[in-house]
Amino acid sequence: MAEEFIGQGWGFPLSTTSSGAIALVSGDREISESIRIILSTAQGERPMRPDFGCGIHDHVFAPADATTAGVIIYEVQRALARWEPRITVLDVQVNLDRADDAVVYISINYSKRGTNDPRNLVFPFYVIPEER
Repeated sequence: MAEEFIGQGWGFPLSTTSSGAIALVSGDREISESIRIILSTAQGERPMRPDFGCGIHDHVFAPADATTAGVIIYEVQRALARWEPRITVLDVQVNLDRADDAVVYISINYSKRGTNDPRNLVFPFYVIPEER
């Protein structure tokens, strides 16, 4: 895939270079930051684009169990298919942290479109654990 297709964008979080210009990212870093932005944005959070983001935030108060994991997998696949056309999602897995029941790790295996270059990104998602 040509690097022109991937493009270049502002770094996330927003920062400046030593000369005071907006820091830009490109290539693989541009794609991984785009995935993080999509997953960390709740639907309805952006006033001019209320459907942008991922529906995982609707499950912050859900129990950290297999049912919630399945819903999170579905929401991640749906959001990335819609908002990140530069990748093909190969697999999404959700791992529950047994030491801390407030953390859910979302592992995304993907490849850049038109390449056989597999990548992996792990996104930590935090839920509110049930009181015991």
